[in-house]
Amino acid sequence: MRLNFISSLAAALAQFSLAFATGHAKIPSRPDVVPSPYNAGRAMPPSTPRDKHRYCHVKQGCHEKRDDAPHILEALQECNNGGTVVFDKSYLIGSPLDLRFLKHVDIVITGDIAFDDSDVYYWQNNSFKYTFQNQSTFWKLGGEDVHIYGDLALEEGKSVIDGRGEAYWEAVQTDTALLRPILLALDGMKGATMSNLRMRNPPNWFNIIANSSDIIISDMDLRAESLNGTKIPNSDGWDTYRSDHVVIQDSYIHNTDDCVSFKPNSTNVVVQNLECIGSHGISVGSIGQYPNETDIVENLYIYNISMTNASDFARIKVWPGIETNFQTNLAGGGGTGYVRNVTYDLLHSINNDRAITITQCYGQSNETLCNEYPANLTIDDVTMKNIYGTTSAKFDPEAGTLVCSAPDRCKNIRVQNITVAVPSGRPPVYECRNMENDLLQLTCVSEPDEDRDTSQG
Repeated sequence: MRLNFISSLAAALAQFSLAFATGHAKIPSRPDVVPSPYNAGRAMPPSTPRDKHRYCHVKQGCHEKRDDAPHILEALQECNNGGTVVFDKSYLIGSPLDLRFLKHVDIVITGDIAFDDSDVYYWQNNSFKYTFQNQSTFWKLGGEDVHIYGDLALEEGKSVIDGRGEAYWEAVQTDTALLRPILLALDGMKGATMSNLRMRNPPNWFNIIANSSDIIISDMDLRAESLNGTKIPNSDGWDTYRSDHVVIQDSYIHNTDDCVSFKPNSTNVVVQNLECIGSHGISVGSIGQYPNETDIVENLYIYNISMTNASDFARIKVWPGIETNFQTNLAGGGGTGYVRNVTYDLLHSINNDRAITITQCYGQSNETLCNEYPANLTIDDVTMKNIYGTTSAKFDPEAGTLVCSAPDRCKNIRVQNITVAVPSGRPPVYECRNMENDLLQLTCVSEPDEDRDTSQG
């Protein structure tokens, strides 16, 4: 009888220890995030086991106008190198966070994280800056062997990172030079996953993956939606920049700019199984923006994407061969480099203005200038295949444009098995110039003799 009691007590203590270590069993297990069906060409680096007894729950401040950034920094420093940091309450960040020291740590977000929007100019002055396209960010997360995840089975408002973008969207209507932070930056990250999280209302882009390698993003829910009908600018889903071996997959994005954009020096990237609504497409670029800089985008595979109510779908955008002005705080052209070995495969187009867009005149309405100063950057070995669905009536019967600025700037661009219909029911046509037309399974027509529409670049 005593033996049974001791056995029962031991079992109870073991159960208690497990529950205590896991925050009363409310902490979800780390998802097994695996690229599928394609990977970026190599296996992820091994991840060291986490200490089951090292959990740091981030403290929440007591006041409405608080800044929880010091609590976040403290928890991540305490549980770095083998522990798990838990965000299970509501947090407000009011100062920038440089978290590029992370190593062998899990970050679990079951609560909500928001950024103080009471003074948009505070963030203009205090955010981390990137010289590339005058970007900035609230916080930078970097290091190695980091897993960031939440639980999408929780109700809306949980497992969420919220940029409170409305204040910035309103302010930029009258101050177009306002610098608006990116919601999240993975910068200098090696061997990381991010999954099962919601992201809401970024002031600018949702994400930048910069100076990083071996990254998997999966099962994310991104939405930029104004409560007041305010125009939402530049809400890119993910932008890769100077990064290698990245997979972005199995996610939903409702935004107003590129769903995914491959910025300069993005290599070995797979984007697959996404649903994108309201965007500017899955875009290579823009690239070739800065004179005396070389941009390389190489080895991309974009697979099984649904795109709805977008300006473009499969898109490559290159600046012309001379620097020109485009928007406030944004000018470019004259850079060198190349786009090479890019495949778009199995794309479902639903009411997008164009199914295919290739331009080397990005940011410039004057077509004559682009012809006079062809892009310095070349586009080689691109395949766009198995694209089906519909376009909008905006350019009917045109369903896309494939325009290179000189005969020697584009080579081996292949378009195959395109079954995209236009609303009028007429045979769809595509503007083509300086292409190898025998590699295009399309009906090509000449460009109209008019300035380009640069409203979307």
